[in-house]
Amino acid sequence: MYRYDDYDRALVTERVAQYRDQLQRNLAGELSDDEFRPLRLQNGLYIQRHAPMLRIAVPYGMLSSTQLRKLASIGRRYDRGYGHFSTRQNMQFNWPKLEDTADILAELATVEMHAIQTSGNCIRNITTDPFAGVAPDEIVDPRPYCEVLRQWSTFHPEFAFLPRKFKIAVSGTLEDRAVTYAHDVGLQLYRGQTGEVLVRVIVGGGMGRTPILGSVIHDALPWKHLPTYLDAVLRVYNRYGRRDNAYKARIKILVKAIGAEEFARQVDAEWQLERDGIATVTQAELDRAAAAFTDPDAPERPSTDAAFDAAVAADKAFARWVSRCVRAHKRPGYRSVTLSLKPTGVAPGDITSDQMDAVADMADRYSFGELRVTHEQNVVLSDVALADLHRLWQEARSHGLATPNIGLLTDIICCPGGDFCSLANAKSIPIAQAIQEAFDDLDYLYDIGELELNISGCMNSCGHHHVGHIGILGVDKAGSEWYQVSIGGAQGNTTSLAEVIGPSFAAEEVPAVVKTLIETYVEARTPEERFLDTVRRVGMAPFKSRVYGETTKNAEAAHG
Repeated sequence: MYRYDDYDRALVTERVAQYRDQLQRNLAGELSDDEFRPLRLQNGLYIQRHAPMLRIAVPYGMLSSTQLRKLASIGRRYDRGYGHFSTRQNMQFNWPKLEDTADILAELATVEMHAIQTSGNCIRNITTDPFAGVAPDEIVDPRPYCEVLRQWSTFHPEFAFLPRKFKIAVSGTLEDRAVTYAHDVGLQLYRGQTGEVLVRVIVGGGMGRTPILGSVIHDALPWKHLPTYLDAVLRVYNRYGRRDNAYKARIKILVKAIGAEEFARQVDAEWQLERDGIATVTQAELDRAAAAFTDPDAPERPSTDAAFDAAVAADKAFARWVSRCVRAHKRPGYRSVTLSLKPTGVAPGDITSDQMDAVADMADRYSFGELRVTHEQNVVLSDVALADLHRLWQEARSHGLATPNIGLLTDIICCPGGDFCSLANAKSIPIAQAIQEAFDDLDYLYDIGELELNISGCMNSCGHHHVGHIGILGVDKAGSEWYQVSIGGAQGNTTSLAEVIGPSFAAEEVPAVVKTLIETYVEARTPEERFLDTVRRVGMAPFKSRVYGETTKNAEAAHG
């Protein structure tokens, strides 16, 4: 469980009072909208297409059942009875009234939650592996290091108004589940030859209009230097990052312009000024940060359970759910369970207030009151006893939370798109729903195998389409909504950027395009080969030829 200390509780409460005063002055006309804008943004408040949107921080994706119940209550009282989990592991409410936002933040503060720095040109919410602390492949628990960096970055006066937003991801496992190469800064924790914790620092990654994978600028940074080294990274960026063009203001553009080697040289020169200064982290300070996280008082359990094995053997639906939604755990007799927020017909990442209450109840009964949010927009119960899995499945299924599609085609990552976002060029949610409906056959999904499909409504890439095995991007074409399709992207240890297959498609063509891509893969694959493996083996040409050949034939038939 993750808990604030007294300092954080006081800080969040004071921030609410400060924001309430700013909001009241804006509503009274004493603070102009232009003056209010940077203040509301750094408190997570956007003005969207139809209404304000409030983005609430979920540090490291960790929630307690009490916090989730509070989010459920806020959804009912101030929104339309639901919320949306984003790819930053945050919660977004799309329909609050501007005048209610201070009251919402005050309610959040009662359960140690806030919206600080979830927007604006500052250091955003730090993300990490949603299975941190329970993953069998964990080398170093990243959460204490994330906590050190959260405290370092919160209200950092020097970095409150950077050239653009700044995102940090931290990984401490054999398999990178934090997509570290696609962030402004990615940090990979590992152990050196003598067991000491070292950090691989990756800088200049990002998606958006110019997708770039980051470059390693320090391969073995001692952990105690993390804040001082990142101070140096941010100072170089703050000094030389472009402020004349928002599309070229991210750190990736600066690193690309001067080269990773030169950027690293400048960072090192800056770092020498304070590398052993007062911001160097001591073991006592790391221990203090680690105390924010407590493992549950979980009783020891046998590593096997005969009733569980019998249920898997007797119930195909349960066995299918276990195969997709249940993960190994570091403790014998326990598993981590992913509850899918991707049933057909539901906007990916959306969860109703009733479902939030149900998940909170399940967390209390089966997971010591703790849950996680993934950047794939699903929810995890982190510590479930093997013997409880069948009961949990039955309960989750009754609330529409047991779709066995984790890692499959319909487990779509999707931004809110043009239905909500004023920046979007096109709608995302209807495209996701159309694809879900076209592939609403579990047997076929299982035959296709692991396949990640990501959708973004604009070049800001909130749906991470650049790293999808199949990526879909909404574009504006003469005032109409069209969709560009790419293939070959990936996250994890082999992170890669997808390649656009060709000209964009009308909305109604997209499901058929995806079907054609899948059919091409099925025909070309070797046994046990995943979609991504086939794309990497045979290249773009067969997919492109087949898709545009089918599109031309369909168009001719429609006009024939």
